[in-house]
Amino acid sequence: MRLVTHGDSAPSSVNRYLLPQEHQVIMVRRHPAVLLRPIAEIFGGLILAGVLSKWLGENNGGNALVLIWWAWLLLLIRFVWKVAEWSVDYLVVTSARMLLTGGLITRKVLMMPLSKVTDMSFQRDLLGRLLGYGEFVMESAGQDQAFRSVPYIPYPETLYLEVCQMIFPSKDDGDD
Repeated sequence: MRLVTHGDSAPSSVNRYLLPQEHQVIMVRRHPAVLLRPIAEIFGGLILAGVLSKWLGENNGGNALVLIWWAWLLLLIRFVWKVAEWSVDYLVVTSARMLLTGGLITRKVLMMPLSKVTDMSFQRDLLGRLLGYGEFVMESAGQDQAFRSVPYIPYPETLYLEVCQMIFPSKDDGDD
C-alpha cells in the first residue's frame, strides 16, 4: 500500500526540498489532535470570560470587561496561528530520507537519511489509541540526527510498516 500515488505530489512548500532523484512515498500532515490543547484553551477562556463578565457586569466593571474580552481575543488569535502552523506541518518520506517540515514565518526542515535509521518504533498513549495517532521514535547510527521523534502521526501502524519496509527491504523486493 502506498500512501501517496504517483500522480500526487507534495505541496510546493514541501516539494522544493525534494532532490531530483527522490520520489515521494509518504506524505502526511500531523494528526489534528495536536490542536486539542489550543481548543481547550479557547473554550476554557471563553467560559472564564463569560463568568467574569457576568460577575463584573453586576459590579459595573466596564474597563475590566473590555480587558477580559481582549485577552480572550488574543487566545483566539493564538488558536488561529496554531491551526495555520498545523496546516503547513508535514512528514514526508521519500525513497532516500525522512523530512519533517513546518513553520509559517521561520521555515524548519528537519531531515534524516533512511540509511542512518537503525531502529524505529512507535508509541501510543490512551488518547492516541482512541483518536488514532501515535509517535514515531527513531534511533540512528552515528551522531545525533535532526529529529529523534515525531509526535501526532496519523495511522501509525500503517506508516510504521511502510517505513520499516523501506528501511529494511526484503530480499525478494524489487524496484517498483
